Amino acid sequence: MCIFTHPVISVNNTQIFARQSGNGTQFLAYQMNYESRDQNAMILPIPVKQPARDEFLRFIDLKHYGKLFADLDDGFPFHKPPSIGCSASFNPASRADLEVFTVGNYIASFVPSLLDFDRLDSQFKLPTETWARIPDYKHFGFAVFQLAAGSLKPHPMAFEFQTDNVDLFFPTIHIHDGTVHGSEDFDHVLYLQHAGLDSKVFGYQNSHIEDESTRLIRSKYRASQFCEVNRTEGLVLGNLLLHRKIVRGNFPNVDTVFALQGDPIRPSLNLRPLLSYAPWLIIFASVGWFFNRRSKLKRKRESR
Repeated sequence: MCIFTHPVISVNNTQIFARQSGNGTQFLAYQMNYESRDQNAMILPIPVKQPARDEFLRFIDLKHYGKLFADLDDGFPFHKPPSIGCSASFNPASRADLEVFTVGNYIASFVPSLLDFDRLDSQFKLPTETWARIPDYKHFGFAVFQLAAGSLKPHPMAFEFQTDNVDLFFPTIHIHDGTVHGSEDFDHVLYLQHAGLDSKVFGYQNSHIEDESTRLIRSKYRASQFCEVNRTEGLVLGNLLLHRKIVRGNFPNVDTVFALQGDPIRPSLNLRPLLSYAPWLIIFASVGWFFNRRSKLKRKRESR
């Protein structure tokens, strides 16, 4: 789900989108409902290319497309209420020596490594002992977003980062109270695009039924038919399907990784959706053969 630097009252309805660019970067977009008594910060760990530099992450402003995930849901089809936004102001001076970005209604920074958290204001850092319990993040970078106090659903946070990871990464580990628990309650919908998945799937069935070849739910149409692709700043590709995984319940408290095969942006020919029509094609072919055979026999008799 996410890592908060201060306790939160609740977090739910987390939605994450991820896509590989095909040129060494990964796109990520994130949205959730949360309630916090005080101003807070959310940290998203990412497997950034090493050695990491400040310019290895580019923030994407989706302030004017707050209903991105509502549109993505429509592809299955499914509909969610639009987000209410997050319009509280923040003080950029708390970002110390790290470069500060205004991304829609957020103040955001990219922290290239754990050591670089020293360049961040103390109210937006986790204790050293917390990081010691999750050593896998030793070579990670971190996208940090300031959040307003209250009960809100901010517009999606999004960015593109350079990565050496061949797998598609979703930051789903939970830290809401400064403690790393072995398992947590998940309320996630994970969305992804990958041309390799498009080449495997069968025809669309329903909004909750996973495709037997990918164990993911495929969209009914390509993204351009239900998403305003031109408003996503390159995040979503219109010529690809959308795939999603619904994760709700108690699960091990870890990040989620998909090992995918094939080119991420160039789909290959997929004839599998036509297999559902195979019985009808066989019937039509049989009927056609019968009438063609009868016609030939009739002509043969007449010629005699």
